[in-house]
Amino acid sequence: MNISARNVLKGKVTKLTHGMVNTEVTVELSGGTEIVSVITKQSAEDLALTEGKEVNAIIKASNVMIAVE
Repeated sequence: MNISARNVLKGKVTKLTHGMVNTEVTVELSGGTEIVSVITKQSAEDLALTEGKEVNAIIKASNVMIAVE
């Protein structure tokens, strides 16, 4: 896989929550940190996502917002 995004995080799917249209995918990174992505249900099916599957989480954003209270 070649991709221009620089933020590619390897991890393992730990939870899938299917909705009518979207699927919430929880990925555990090395060290135990979890990140969550919401993708279409069709994409989850096309990728054959299952709990325990090794995946790459790719983050590509034009900006990152910071907030304080």
